[in-house]
Amino acid sequence: MLVTGLRLIVGKLSVGEKTNVERVSMEARHRLRIVVLTIFALLCRLQPASSADAQTNPTFSSELIFPLNEQHNHAPGIAELSDGSLLVSWYRGSGERRADDVMVLGARQQPNSQSWSQPFVMVDTPGFPDCNTCLMTDEKGRLWLFWPVIIANTWESCITRFRVSDQPTGDGCPVWNRDSMMLMKPDDFQEDALNELDRMIAGMKEPLTERQQAVIKQAKERLGDKLYQRLGWQPRCKPTVLPSGRILLPLYTDTFSISIMAVSDDHGESWYASKPLLGFGAIQPAVVRRNDGTLVAMMRENGYTGHIRISESKDDGISWGSVDTMELPNPGSGLDAVRLQNGHWALVCNDTTEGRNRLTVLVSTDEGRSWNRSRHLENQPEGSFHYPAIMQSKDGLIHVVYSYFSEGGKSMKHAKFDENWVQ
Repeated sequence: MLVTGLRLIVGKLSVGEKTNVERVSMEARHRLRIVVLTIFALLCRLQPASSADAQTNPTFSSELIFPLNEQHNHAPGIAELSDGSLLVSWYRGSGERRADDVMVLGARQQPNSQSWSQPFVMVDTPGFPDCNTCLMTDEKGRLWLFWPVIIANTWESCITRFRVSDQPTGDGCPVWNRDSMMLMKPDDFQEDALNELDRMIAGMKEPLTERQQAVIKQAKERLGDKLYQRLGWQPRCKPTVLPSGRILLPLYTDTFSISIMAVSDDHGESWYASKPLLGFGAIQPAVVRRNDGTLVAMMRENGYTGHIRISESKDDGISWGSVDTMELPNPGSGLDAVRLQNGHWALVCNDTTEGRNRLTVLVSTDEGRSWNRSRHLENQPEGSFHYPAIMQSKDGLIHVVYSYFSEGGKSMKHAKFDENWVQ
């Protein structure tokens, strides 16, 4: 109110409205106007920032979800629940696929809290490793957890499973209302895969090493085997839900180092396989949708190009075009991406040629055609910070959770920030 009153006085002094002040000399009136303007400027500094001003101030915070732990803690997922709380998943054990004590753990962060609950067990298949996790909250508020069970201590032997909780809010492990497996039966892709493999080999600038020759020979032998075409698919990145309601869960296999989509058109009641993304060495897709309906899959490089791999779908994820490379480097490490509420895209990855000691968030304002803003989440000479999962909560903040490996042990780290912070 005081500021408003001062504005009125300044206006009257400026336009010469007849007031008591106006009866003094012109010099006195000029001095009074300077005094009023000075008071006005000081008061403006004391006023609370407007919502527009607040939006220009970057927001960032980060914390370990649990103290550094001597066991192997890896491959997180993250989801926001209907009450605004966060749930994070990961796996822990004495190793990965070869360690039968590996189980899936979780932790919660309640609304308006900066701390995380004690870790709790979400899945423990007796005698078998439970590995990579990803999470999704659907339009009904149900929580979905996806992970692979490793049957014979090899990635090639895994089967993807999922659990669903109808009311996942609260404390501790959610109550699971559904527990099922996802069996993939893709159309025979032997011929297409062999043709692509031969094309790739012909385009290589360097001769194949003995190890590469052995891997390719084994892949060609397995491509004709239905067991290897149908077994070994596992998740890493979260599902993408299309405007039609279709759910795409990205899967990949280390048997051939290629990717595929598990597709559901009935809200997750049943699943079927898309055509494979035949880029040998392109795994763990993160899928984002453009305004024109094009789906873009960005993938970890598990081959020889040294760059993030990319493919597009024009038919809502059923078939995919050629697998190409992006300019961004990739050292053979997982990535994740999300479309933000304003239409921008956010990508988090290890943008290095080797090593995982630098983890970076990048923003694209043109739907992934260029990445003109970036900032490091981690940039340290030692350690490994990788396998990120990214999402945006309803309040507009961006959340990234990732595996945090240091000399003192391993944990999951959570970072929360807005897009302004990236700039």
